[in-house]
Amino acid sequence: MVTMDDTLTVAVRVKPGASRARVGGRFDGPHGPALVVAVNAPAVDGRATEAARRALADALGVRPAAVSLRAGAASRDKLFLVERPAPGLSDVLRRLRDGSAG
Repeated sequence: MVTMDDTLTVAVRVKPGASRARVGGRFDGPHGPALVVAVNAPAVDGRATEAARRALADALGVRPAAVSLRAGAASRDKLFLVERPAPGLSDVLRRLRDGSAG
């Protein structure tokens, strides 16, 4: 998780084809500690990536249009950019990733 002035970079580990969609948990991947996003969509034609983008936006409470893929289109390990993150969004992300969400 890296913050710039107007974007937040989020490392994500996508688990396609899950029985239920879920955002939460930690995976230590190639981009560092990543947020686990399980989606129902299969890993076909970018459907899992799109489902993960929307699930991430929903979990962070931002519009889906504010979240874009930066790297990892063909990988389970992805980097997403969140445009103009609200103050405290890093804390929300940390709670989701590290399991201390109350």
